[in-house]
Amino acid sequence: MNERSRAEELCERLGRQALEGGYSLNPDMGFTMELMEGLLTNNDRYGYMSCPCRLADGERDEDLDIICPCDYRDADLVEYGACYCGLYVSDEVREGRMKLKAVPERRPADTARKPVDPAEKPENRSGGSDPGNRDLPYPVYRCRVCGYLCARKEPPGKCPVCGVSSDRFERFM
Repeated sequence: MNERSRAEELCERLGRQALEGGYSLNPDMGFTMELMEGLLTNNDRYGYMSCPCRLADGERDEDLDIICPCDYRDADLVEYGACYCGLYVSDEVREGRMKLKAVPERRPADTARKPVDPAEKPENRSGGSDPGNRDLPYPVYRCRVCGYLCARKEPPGKCPVCGVSSDRFERFM
């Protein structure tokens, strides 16, 4: 399969997923196809589709926050009408009622990227100061992409809402 066919297939798949999740892909198909090619290049290079507009580390654990759809997508859509790379856009942008504008980088500096496990915070060790944490039979995991919450021994293998893999979950409580 040639690159263009792979990009078209990816665009169809991501477009369906976006629609099912209440999102829209950028209607500028030339621009969108370039992003698809970038996602495929990163997938071939790293084994995961990191944002084509950001510099990936090459280590999945270090790049979890920028695997498409990135952790910053929803906040960017609300505030700017598009995600950082412009792949996902708001209804206003898609319908031409709002123009795309530059989206500032939300990704923290390298040292602050990894989410902090609340269980590792000093105030939450050995029961901690939050009585709610001590009484739960299972830890609560949150999908970093869509916010889905579940209480179980381990996060699900795949998010039942947005379909991302289990490594995109963080321990919530």
